[in-house]
Amino acid sequence: MAEVVLVRHGQTEWSRDGRHTGRTDIPLTPEGDADAKALAARLAGRSFGLVLTSPLERARRTAELAGLSAEVEPDLIEWDYGPEEGRTTEQARETRPGWSVWDDSGLGETLDELALRSQRVLDRVRPVLDEGNDVCLVGHGHALRVLAACWLDLGPHVGQQLVLGAGRLSVLGHEHGCPAVLSWNVAT
Repeated sequence: MAEVVLVRHGQTEWSRDGRHTGRTDIPLTPEGDADAKALAARLAGRSFGLVLTSPLERARRTAELAGLSAEVEPDLIEWDYGPEEGRTTEQARETRPGWSVWDDSGLGETLDELALRSQRVLDRVRPVLDEGNDVCLVGHGHALRVLAACWLDLGPHVGQQLVLGAGRLSVLGHEHGCPAVLSWNVAT
Protein backbone atom coordinates (compact mmCIF):
# COMPACT_ATOMS: atom_id res chain seq x y z
CA MET A 1 0.00 0.00 0.00
CA ALA A 2 1.07 3.56 -0.64
CA GLU A 3 2.66 5.58 2.14
CA VAL A 4 2.76 9.18 3.33
CA VAL A 5 6.27 10.37 4.14
CA LEU A 6 6.34 13.30 6.56
CA VAL A 7 9.41 15.52 6.60
CA ARG A 8 9.86 18.16 9.27
CA HIS A 9 11.97 21.09 8.12
CA GLY A 10 15.59 21.34 9.22
CA GLN A 11 16.75 23.25 12.26
CA THR A 12 16.13 26.99 12.57
CA GLU A 13 17.45 29.31 15.25
CA TRP A 14 14.04 29.30 16.93
CA SER A 15 13.53 25.51 16.75
CA ARG A 16 17.00 25.06 18.24
CA ASP A 17 16.08 27.42 21.09
CA GLY A 18 12.63 25.91 21.75
CA ARG A 19 10.74 29.00 20.60
CA HIS A 20 7.27 28.55 19.09
CA THR A 21 7.73 29.25 15.39
CA GLY A 22 4.38 29.45 13.67
CA ARG A 23 3.97 31.97 10.91
CA THR A 24 7.28 33.82 11.34
CA ASP A 25 9.37 32.95 8.29
CA ILE A 26 12.68 31.92 9.86
CA PRO A 27 15.48 30.55 7.63
CA LEU A 28 17.34 27.31 8.27
CA THR A 29 20.57 27.41 10.24
CA PRO A 30 23.69 25.84 8.69
CA GLU A 31 22.79 22.74 10.74
CA GLY A 32 19.30 22.90 9.24
CA ASP A 33 20.79 22.97 5.75
CA ALA A 34 22.84 19.90 6.65
CA ASP A 35 19.71 18.19 8.07
CA ALA A 36 17.87 18.82 4.81
CA LYS A 37 20.75 17.63 2.62
CA ALA A 38 20.99 14.44 4.68
CA LEU A 39 17.30 13.79 3.97
CA ALA A 40 18.17 13.50 0.27
CA ALA A 41 20.06 10.26 0.93
CA ARG A 42 17.14 8.84 2.96
CA LEU A 43 14.68 9.69 0.19
CA ALA A 44 16.91 8.64 -2.73
CA GLY A 45 15.30 6.05 -4.94
CA ARG A 46 11.87 6.75 -3.59
CA SER A 47 9.21 7.86 -6.08
CA PHE A 48 6.36 10.17 -5.10
CA GLY A 49 3.11 10.78 -6.92
CA LEU A 50 2.76 14.09 -5.07
CA VAL A 51 5.09 16.24 -2.96
CA LEU A 52 3.60 19.13 -1.01
CA THR A 53 5.31 21.71 1.18
CA SER A 54 4.31 24.46 3.55
CA PRO A 55 4.63 27.93 2.01
CA LEU A 56 7.18 28.98 4.64
CA GLU A 57 10.83 29.28 3.59
CA ARG A 58 12.17 26.77 6.11
CA ALA A 59 9.98 24.00 4.68
CA ARG A 60 10.44 24.98 1.02
CA ARG A 61 14.23 25.13 1.48
CA THR A 62 14.22 21.75 3.22
CA ALA A 63 12.33 20.24 0.29
CA GLU A 64 14.73 21.80 -2.18
CA LEU A 65 17.88 20.63 -0.35
CA ALA A 66 16.36 17.16 0.06
CA GLY A 67 16.04 16.95 -3.72
CA LEU A 68 12.25 17.18 -3.79
CA SER A 69 10.26 19.11 -6.35
CA ALA A 70 7.37 20.29 -4.21
CA GLU A 71 4.13 22.14 -4.74
CA VAL A 72 3.17 24.70 -2.09
CA GLU A 73 0.15 23.68 -0.02
CA PRO A 74 -1.10 26.55 2.20
CA ASP A 75 -2.82 24.14 4.61
CA LEU A 76 0.59 22.71 5.60
CA ILE A 77 1.60 25.98 7.26
CA GLU A 78 2.46 25.70 10.96
CA TRP A 79 0.02 26.37 13.80
CA ASP A 80 -0.73 30.04 14.41
CA TYR A 81 0.61 30.57 17.95
CA GLY A 82 -0.76 34.12 18.21
CA PRO A 83 0.74 35.94 21.23
CA GLU A 84 3.04 33.00 22.02
CA GLU A 85 4.85 33.30 18.67
CA GLY A 86 8.61 33.47 19.25
CA ARG A 87 8.32 32.56 22.93
CA THR A 88 9.31 29.37 24.71
CA THR A 89 6.85 27.39 26.80
CA GLU A 90 8.75 28.53 29.91
CA GLN A 91 8.34 32.18 28.92
CA ALA A 92 4.61 31.70 28.30
CA ARG A 93 4.26 30.06 31.72
CA GLU A 94 5.68 33.15 33.44
CA THR A 95 2.36 34.89 32.79
CA ARG A 96 0.19 31.79 32.24
CA PRO A 97 1.17 29.16 34.84
CA GLY A 98 0.77 25.60 33.62
CA TRP A 99 0.20 26.71 30.01
CA SER A 100 0.70 24.22 27.18
CA VAL A 101 0.38 24.85 23.46
CA TRP A 102 -1.89 21.79 23.41
CA ASP A 103 -4.45 23.65 25.54
CA ASP A 104 -4.63 26.16 22.64
CA SER A 105 -6.10 28.88 24.84
CA GLY A 106 -5.49 32.34 23.46
CA LEU A 107 -3.60 31.23 20.36
CA GLY A 108 -4.19 32.61 16.88
CA GLU A 109 -5.71 29.27 15.81
CA THR A 110 -7.40 26.51 17.79
CA LEU A 111 -6.27 22.92 17.76
CA ASP A 112 -9.54 21.98 16.04
CA GLU A 113 -8.87 24.54 13.29
CA LEU A 114 -5.40 23.06 12.78
CA ALA A 115 -6.94 19.57 12.63
CA LEU A 116 -9.42 20.76 10.01
CA ARG A 117 -6.53 22.03 7.85
CA SER A 118 -4.75 18.71 8.36
CA GLN A 119 -7.83 16.82 7.26
CA ARG A 120 -8.02 18.90 4.08
CA VAL A 121 -4.42 17.93 3.28
CA LEU A 122 -5.24 14.26 3.86
CA ASP A 123 -8.34 14.55 1.68
CA ARG A 124 -6.13 16.01 -1.06
CA VAL A 125 -3.56 13.20 -0.94
CA ARG A 126 -5.92 10.23 -0.60
CA PRO A 127 -6.68 9.95 -4.35
CA VAL A 128 -2.94 9.81 -5.06
CA LEU A 129 -2.50 7.12 -2.42
CA ASP A 130 -5.51 5.21 -3.77
CA GLU A 131 -3.72 5.07 -7.14
CA GLY A 132 -0.82 3.34 -5.39
CA ASN A 133 1.53 6.34 -5.33
CA ASP A 134 3.46 7.51 -2.28
CA VAL A 135 3.11 11.11 -1.09
CA CYS A 136 5.63 13.34 0.68
CA LEU A 137 4.59 16.22 2.94
CA VAL A 138 7.22 18.75 4.05
CA GLY A 139 6.13 20.88 6.96
CA HIS A 140 6.39 21.73 10.62
CA GLY A 141 6.51 19.97 13.96
CA HIS A 142 3.10 20.64 15.49
CA ALA A 143 1.18 20.67 12.21
CA LEU A 144 2.63 17.30 11.13
CA ARG A 145 1.98 15.81 14.56
CA VAL A 146 -1.68 16.80 14.34
CA LEU A 147 -1.85 15.52 10.76
CA ALA A 148 -0.54 12.14 11.96
CA ALA A 149 -3.21 12.02 14.68
CA CYS A 150 -5.85 12.74 12.02
CA TRP A 151 -4.39 9.96 9.82
CA LEU A 152 -4.85 7.55 12.72
CA ASP A 153 -8.47 8.71 13.18
CA LEU A 154 -7.61 9.95 16.67
CA GLY A 155 -8.24 13.32 18.26
CA PRO A 156 -5.75 16.08 17.44
CA HIS A 157 -4.54 16.14 21.07
CA VAL A 158 -2.79 12.80 20.40
CA GLY A 159 -0.22 14.88 18.51
CA GLN A 160 1.13 15.86 21.93
CA GLN A 161 2.54 12.34 22.30
CA LEU A 162 4.16 12.31 18.84
CA VAL A 163 7.41 14.21 19.30
CA LEU A 164 8.95 15.20 15.97
CA GLY A 165 12.42 16.72 15.82
CA ALA A 166 13.75 19.14 13.21
CA GLY A 167 15.05 17.46 10.08
CA ARG A 168 13.31 14.18 10.96
CA LEU A 169 11.34 11.81 8.80
CA SER A 170 8.22 9.75 9.58
CA VAL A 171 6.10 7.38 7.52
CA LEU A 172 2.36 6.81 7.71
CA GLY A 173 0.70 3.86 6.05
CA HIS A 174 -1.54 0.91 6.80
CA GLU A 175 -1.33 -2.43 8.49
CA HIS A 176 -4.05 -4.91 7.58
CA GLY A 177 -6.11 -2.04 6.21
CA CYS A 178 -5.86 0.05 9.37
CA PRO A 179 -4.10 3.46 9.36
CA ALA A 180 -0.75 3.10 11.12
CA VAL A 181 2.52 4.80 11.92
CA LEU A 182 5.20 2.79 10.10
CA SER A 183 8.13 4.82 11.41
CA TRP A 184 8.41 7.98 13.47
CA ASN A 185 10.95 10.73 14.13
CA VAL A 186 13.77 9.01 12.23
CA ALA A 187 17.05 10.88 12.18
CA THR A 188 18.99 10.94 8.94
